[in-house]
Amino acid sequence: MGSNHLTWHEATITKKDRQRKNQHKSVVLWFTGLSGSGKSTLANAVDNELFKQHYQSYCLDGDNIRHGLNRDLTFRNEDRKENIRRIGEVAKLFVDSGQIVSTAFISPFREDRQLVRNMFEKDEFIEIYVKCPINICEERDPKGLYKKARLGEISDFTGISSPYERPNNPEIVIQTDRLSIDESVSIILSHLKDKTILY
Repeated sequence: MGSNHLTWHEATITKKDRQRKNQHKSVVLWFTGLSGSGKSTLANAVDNELFKQHYQSYCLDGDNIRHGLNRDLTFRNEDRKENIRRIGEVAKLFVDSGQIVSTAFISPFREDRQLVRNMFEKDEFIEIYVKCPINICEERDPKGLYKKARLGEISDFTGISSPYERPNNPEIVIQTDRLSIDESVSIILSHLKDKTILY
């Protein structure tokens, strides 16, 4: 059955209904940056703090998604694009359910991040550039990936053999080589309060 035969089913309970019940707006916090910059650590720390403060939240991590939903995708450019598109669709479902969803993905290409941004209503997509010099990321190398990339064991590795396109106008920039996790979380939560996403 082709997509021409599909009809969007409108839910009885709307996104606004869920937001009112949760007593906060729903958004996607899109963490982007090089491998080793601290995206997953920071996204999980934000999710943990939101949970402790009784907000409805969830964290989507790049590696975890590739274990399941996107296990059929490689790291070639076309598959990276599809990886990000699928994540955007999943994040949109979380936002529709009234939650704050944090996503930790390198998402190296501006075009792909813009494609995801376009899926959301105004102010529902918050791009967080987790900025860290590549030499620091390489020193950290928590998964040993830079070492493998330098040895030629990994092809198309972002920052080494594949480009990373830095965000032009992210809503938030977090420099993880200069800020602690607590300081970084505080900046992000302050932004959410300033934008009345958290009441």
